[in-house]
Amino acid sequence: MAETTQQPPLRFTGHRSLVHRLVIATLTGRPIRISQIRSNHTNPGLLPHEVSFIRLLDSITNGSVIEFSYTGTTLVYKPGLITGSAAGYGSSGGVVKHEVPRECTRGISYFLIPLCQLAPFSKAPVNVIFSGPGVMTSATPSGDVSVDTVRTAILPLYQQFGISNNLELRVLRRSNPGPGGRGGGGEVQLVFGHQVRLPKTIHVLNPGRVKKIRGVAYATGVAAANNARMIDTARGVLNPFVADTYVFSDVASAPLVPWPTKDNPNGKRKIGVGFGLSLVAESSTGALYSADVASPPQGGEPPEDLGRRCAYQLLEAVAAGGCASAVAAPSMLTLMAMGSEDVGRLQLGRDVVGSEEIVGLARDLRAFGASGWGLRDAGNEEGEIVVSIVGRGVGNVGRKIA
Repeated sequence: MAETTQQPPLRFTGHRSLVHRLVIATLTGRPIRISQIRSNHTNPGLLPHEVSFIRLLDSITNGSVIEFSYTGTTLVYKPGLITGSAAGYGSSGGVVKHEVPRECTRGISYFLIPLCQLAPFSKAPVNVIFSGPGVMTSATPSGDVSVDTVRTAILPLYQQFGISNNLELRVLRRSNPGPGGRGGGGEVQLVFGHQVRLPKTIHVLNPGRVKKIRGVAYATGVAAANNARMIDTARGVLNPFVADTYVFSDVASAPLVPWPTKDNPNGKRKIGVGFGLSLVAESSTGALYSADVASPPQGGEPPEDLGRRCAYQLLEAVAAGGCASAVAAPSMLTLMAMGSEDVGRLQLGRDVVGSEEIVGLARDLRAFGASGWGLRDAGNEEGEIVVSIVGRGVGNVGRKIA
């Protein structure tokens, strides 16, 4: 039967928070229209990584309608049902293979974090393999975290919402940013097999004290000694604070990707060479704080500087306080807003709540019909804020059982 009460699309302008808005629109089933996307730029319209994310969204949903203007400065999106990697759809065997183009300047976490927000509400398990010359698994100059931080600092937090089974993030091939911050040639697989009717209501109000630090140092196409130098410098900073510090070392060869030129159309090239470090601090109550650095594409930064910078970043993340870091807070707040119609509470650092990303997320959720947030002082010395959110009860329309 045709839809007779189609809601008018919500209207937004600009390219900021594009991914967040598409995710919330998909979860709530509300069509949106985004105009003036970089209309004043010399390169107007959607960028390659944004188009690639929209393609990914189309491949894990059924019935979505996506329309672009000729210049790419206007996008109309009418969401469909989140089907996940249903067998026979996307690619054979229930696996969606998503290729990231070489022109992308964003790390793979740009795709993984919003995909993880959608996956619990899918009709079927989500199994996506990201490949292609544009996959960068490390941290990037554009501010994206590494795949290791997603695996160790974001995915474990879903357990608080009752989402913990069959979650796996595999790094099949590592890669750092290529020349100019573009291209990488890595390969990553996300398996998200735990779908729920509604996420649990959470009350997370005790940050606890940091009890251990874990991490991954990775070297792609360079000497393994770079890892040892990063780890040694980072431990030198962190050991006086937390004795239980262990950093795993991972060494991989650089990926060989197609790199056609005028002289050699079938040419290949090794790109994605570099090294980096991902650190995660875990508190006694399960709060996670993360830090992430990687060598710049142009090189020239010694591993000792990277190790020291990553350690200081981790200390800053812990000092910001709260029960969730700035990287994980948007995912947790979105799940709280989509949960059952009860009040959930999450304690965050004052700087995290006041960040541009979190304020923008609150406004967007309000525009989509979610309730306003309640904010109050936690009453501790750090001046932290307790965010109270009443869930909208959106839930998983594709899942029939509770």
